[in-house]
Amino acid sequence: MAEPRPRVWVSQPLYPDIEARLDAWFDVTRTSQVTDHAPDAIAAALAEADGALVTLNDRIGAAEVANALRLRAVANVGVGYNNLDVAALAARGIVATNTPGVLTETTADFGFALMMAAARRITEAEHWLREGRWQGWGFHQLLGADIHGSTLGILGMGRIGQGIARRARGFDMRVLYHNRSRLPEAIERDCAATWVERDALFADADHLVLVLPYTAANHHIVDAAALARMKPTATLTSIARGGLIDEDALADALQAGRLAAAGLDVFEGEPVVNPRLLDCRNVVLTPHIASASLPTRRAMVSLAVDNLIAAMGFGPDAGRPPSVVTAPMAT
Repeated sequence: MAEPRPRVWVSQPLYPDIEARLDAWFDVTRTSQVTDHAPDAIAAALAEADGALVTLNDRIGAAEVANALRLRAVANVGVGYNNLDVAALAARGIVATNTPGVLTETTADFGFALMMAAARRITEAEHWLREGRWQGWGFHQLLGADIHGSTLGILGMGRIGQGIARRARGFDMRVLYHNRSRLPEAIERDCAATWVERDALFADADHLVLVLPYTAANHHIVDAAALARMKPTATLTSIARGGLIDEDALADALQAGRLAAAGLDVFEGEPVVNPRLLDCRNVVLTPHIASASLPTRRAMVSLAVDNLIAAMGFGPDAGRPPSVVTAPMAT
């Protein structure tokens, strides 16, 4: 009798033609519709699985893998992985992977667009028009901030941050950045970017973009004190992770005119958005769509599938190292 094939759980509906590659190696259990899995449901699914393909919606920690005695690999569809307790998985010998690289340019596109939308008050202007408030052209209506010739600050100069810096060259922007460690000189030249201390970044940026991972150390890295360092004419954009910004402090700054505008694609309580932000007109809010182009989302799933197959020792790439998460990503 042939040995039973390993079992894989796919936590959310993705792209059937890409997922089908798993069928060549595994017995696959699929989730037919987008589901907010309760922790006990995740634990039950993982207890029967040798591998899992999951998304940022699915939180996996020590409790969820406590009875997952066969689980060997978890492939996360996303460059981020704060939904995974990496230490708990590593302690059980479970490989965790992510999908870096494939979403860099698409996310950089969106980050730059969100920054521009906030600076030029595009969402605010559209709401104003739709509400029937436009009674004719006015010289002082909805004045925003320029992008060209201004100072761009980037907090977290990884692949996506570098992509945003390269786009800034076309707008003749001065680019400052802060990272946990300074980039090699060749990359700084390519990005036309200058490293500065974090406080200086907040103080000097006309437009500050957050592109750093969420860690316990980075929780509310943008708090009331950080916002107070920023120019009242500045904008803040985040395409990183919820939890980096103290959203109540941000709402205070926006409502008091201590910050001109903000653009947020990520939120601390996703999918719930802080109601105080919903009440602010000078903030552009989008539902975590920075990587949401069809080619990019398909590439993310494809890499996650390849990672899972390789991490479990199957397929033509069985000998290659998958995109393994072994420690928090460098900023």
